[in-house]
Amino acid sequence: MIFSGSLATALKIECIVEQTYGQWWQSLHRTMLRGVLGKTFRLVGYTIQYGCIAHCAFEYVGGVVMCSGPSMEPTIQNSDIVFAENLSRHFYGIQRGDIVIAKSPSDPKSNICKRVIGLEGDKILTSSPSDFFKSHNYVPTGHVWLEGDNLQNSTDSRYYGPIPYGLIRGRIFFKIWPLSDFGFLRDSPNGHRFSDD
Repeated sequence: MIFSGSLATALKIECIVEQTYGQWWQSLHRTMLRGVLGKTFRLVGYTIQYGCIAHCAFEYVGGVVMCSGPSMEPTIQNSDIVFAENLSRHFYGIQRGDIVIAKSPSDPKSNICKRVIGLEGDKILTSSPSDFFKSHNYVPTGHVWLEGDNLQNSTDSRYYGPIPYGLIRGRIFFKIWPLSDFGFLRDSPNGHRFSDD
């Protein structure tokens, strides 16, 4: 079959256009794929990076915690929101009278919120002050004695004994919610529990 010059030229041009368009289309697909993969890897990288920063901040600096249960009433009510800082525990700055969050010695999956009544070496009155025979315990090395402010409704060191210092997660010192109680936490209503010589 013989084509006229213009038809052959047109077909040749069409083949060149299809070939060029196909190369362009493949190049566009490769560029788009590289762009999408690049953005995905950057997003994953940023997520890991900021996740590590957030983890370090919550682990070493502190965070917001919602407390539940009646054991710290009247100082902390059920559903109060507080700020807990973690630097004190890392630098062994926990003091007698501090309110701490610790891993429960009876259930490692849950946390407890109690007040530090005794540090290692302290003598703790373990019976009621009105009891005729008073009994005492000494807090062993590397442990703390924790009690709730609501002594009638608190499961604490009076039941499970002193807990290892390593179970302390942070120190609560500031109440955020409710706004009517916004501010630093008040002293223990059981001040007589701190020292009994």
